[in-house]
Amino acid sequence: MVNQRSVATAIILSVLTCGIYGIYWFIVLTDDIGRLSRDSSFTGGKHFLLTLITCGIWSLVWAYQVGKQLAEAQKQRGVYDTDNSVLYLVLAIFGFGIIVYALAQLEVNKLA
Repeated sequence: MVNQRSVATAIILSVLTCGIYGIYWFIVLTDDIGRLSRDSSFTGGKHFLLTLITCGIWSLVWAYQVGKQLAEAQKQRGVYDTDNSVLYLVLAIFGFGIIVYALAQLEVNKLA
């Protein structure tokens, strides 16, 4: 089951908790995207651990993969698929990871 989350609330909580809620959001968002795309290997714990081990470099790979996974989930549901993987990657490169979270969450909310 995939839950819809308020993007504004998630951003505010991420700021108020100095990023702790952002870590939780990253993990559950990744799990939700994996469920929607029916890819059991796309898990939040794995991607969070890889991001820690690589000192954040893996987050760029994650951002690109999120776009691909969401496009696959849209295709499976017969919805017009939008592959935003390059947009997510560019945003992540320039340090706008929270915007990637927000855009991905909006897509998850549409599919939930």
